[in-house]
Amino acid sequence: MGTAALRRIRVTIADDECMFRTSLRHLLTAPSSVVKEVYGIDLNAEFDVVGEAGTGEETVALVSSLQPDLLLLDLAMPRMSGLSALRNLQREGKTPHTVVLSGDVSKADLVTAVQLGVRGLVLKNAATELLFQAIVTVIAGEYFVAPALVAVLLEVLRTLAAPAADDTQKTRGAALTRREREVLSLVVAGYANKDIARTFSVSEETIKHHLTRMFDKVGAANRVELALLATQRALVSD
Repeated sequence: MGTAALRRIRVTIADDECMFRTSLRHLLTAPSSVVKEVYGIDLNAEFDVVGEAGTGEETVALVSSLQPDLLLLDLAMPRMSGLSALRNLQREGKTPHTVVLSGDVSKADLVTAVQLGVRGLVLKNAATELLFQAIVTVIAGEYFVAPALVAVLLEVLRTLAAPAADDTQKTRGAALTRREREVLSLVVAGYANKDIARTFSVSEETIKHHLTRMFDKVGAANRVELALLATQRALVSD
């Protein structure tokens, strides 16, 4: 009996370092069975690298013409930065699911990337398992922020946040139930919905319901903001 064909994900890699692009291409085009055996990540998909860009201008042109499912993007590229490329793609309405892979990124650029629709943030020196985890999470329509970058985003949020004396801000989150706080602690830790659901032996729909309620209670617009606000307001324990 034959097995069902895996979903194929079309990927564009944008980075000015040719060797880094080549390494990513080899990683992504490895059979999913090998990735699962070596890294313990079930991709449930196969990847086709349909384009590689070395500049921001090439990134815009390739993504616009190829319309990939996933963009792996470096922010520091010649002639046009990754952020500028994202702005152009956003104006054209052609921004794919995007994971930023960066070696050195400023706090302001991280926040701007999130505002421009980036769903994944990973450092270039991160473990390969973390990259695959980010890709799987982003393809599923969720957000992934590497633990090393959560603290950076949190520091920016603290700077930009309203004064702590605001009673409304201080009391938000007080109405979270025990289970919501348990779910929230795993969101802060970077777990995907399916993993959280497995932890509590419930359906993903139940977890999504918890998240929707927490968005309203905490005043967050998405998972990244929820995690940052939860950390800032000490809504979960270490």
